[in-house]
Amino acid sequence: MGSEQTARRFDDGPIGVFDSGVGGLTVLKAFHAELSGEKFIYLGDTARLPYGTKSNETVARYALQASETLAGYGIKALVVACNTASAASLPSIRERLSGIPVIGVIEPGAEVACRLTRTGHIGVIATEATVRGGAYQDAIQRRRPDAMVSVRPAQLFVALAEEGLHEGPIAQAVARHYLESLFHPPAAVTKAGEVTGGSEKASAPDTLVLGCTHFPMLVTAIRAVVGHAVRIVDSAATTAKTVRETLGTAGLSSSTGRSAVRFLATDGPERFARVGSRFLGQTLSPSDVELIDL
Repeated sequence: MGSEQTARRFDDGPIGVFDSGVGGLTVLKAFHAELSGEKFIYLGDTARLPYGTKSNETVARYALQASETLAGYGIKALVVACNTASAASLPSIRERLSGIPVIGVIEPGAEVACRLTRTGHIGVIATEATVRGGAYQDAIQRRRPDAMVSVRPAQLFVALAEEGLHEGPIAQAVARHYLESLFHPPAAVTKAGEVTGGSEKASAPDTLVLGCTHFPMLVTAIRAVVGHAVRIVDSAATTAKTVRETLGTAGLSSSTGRSAVRFLATDGPERFARVGSRFLGQTLSPSDVELIDL
């Protein structure tokens, strides 16, 4: 077989996407808008979620297993649609899957945040593991050494998104719990009763990165707390643009125009379909989800 035929078959392969569960479907939804005509295969490691509370070593092991499984389906590129897995495992995945572009969700989000911020103060909300690993702090400060990065773990947002409680009084109360002190800090008061430190808004971030693929589901509740002046970075949309550019540069953009998605899960096709329908914005049936073992 000639090299031209080989290249054609490869660029018509699917893009592999994986996450610990259904959160990465927000990334897949963004791909539908940005990468029409591409085929996708999505793997949710639902038997072992959440990744966000596990050690980096465990997350890296799980992520590598998921990546190797998707590579067996003939993917032309891999998207690690999980902030926690991106932080813990990208170098090892790239080493193991040499020759296949591997894109995470942290670097695109950091890039956009650095471009949007006016004051240099960037807030990041993420899972415990992503915050603990410091990946966003590193990615932002590599691009903008003078940046001030304020991070907050917001683990309850994951459960709210999966339970369908992403809007309304419960979501807003949890958003205030995590974000009120960061975006509306109390002014300092001297012994003489004078307010110091300038306005409280000057010390708050002007840009907020949603550092978990579940968090875009809660953007309405988050916006109600941080206000309309704060720029919110959704890493799903920024990652979609990065994938499109990566495929174009590598000559791997689809030449068929036939769009399709295959869904894989390691447990609970019924729950995957029920919860995933909200994240993807379209109805999924349990019969749409193939059960696999890693």
